Amino acid sequence: MIIAIESIILCILFTIMVYIMSRKPINTLYNYPPKIQERVKSLDEYKDKIPTNENKVVVKICASIIFLIILFVVLRFINGYTSFVDCFRYGFLLWTIVNLYDLIVLDIIWFCHDKNFVFKGTEDMVEEYHNYWFHTKGFFIGEILAVAICAMVGVISILYTNILG
Repeated sequence: MIIAIESIILCILFTIMVYIMSRKPINTLYNYPPKIQERVKSLDEYKDKIPTNENKVVVKICASIIFLIILFVVLRFINGYTSFVDCFRYGFLLWTIVNLYDLIVLDIIWFCHDKNFVFKGTEDMVEEYHNYWFHTKGFFIGEILAVAICAMVGVISILYTNILG
């Protein structure tokens, strides 16, 4: 039962974060399929607004650190996990649930069909906006990232337990 409650809370928090970011779609351009990115980059309206690759990396690293902290707090202080294996397994399960929610609900159902995510000048690219494979690949990339993040959570939990108690 606790996994369901934690999953729902994490999905709500993730949805809020995505909603806030989606108010300025240009800031999340690198989360769009490549052909849409190319078109937007070629449009004069967006020339000086396109985030750099450095910004993309910084945002991804910051998001990963935030997720790492949230997972650590949930696993260590709410669930009481202290072993690497428990933190890794449960963290990976939570991450996968949120990642699957992101793929199905946020990406495929919401993003792919909400006109608020369509850039002016790309309205004719409906097929690209409905590119489910792009989002599915993102899911698998997220799962690879989860291995690293959850391993770090496990290590931090062990260090915390050994140093602070």
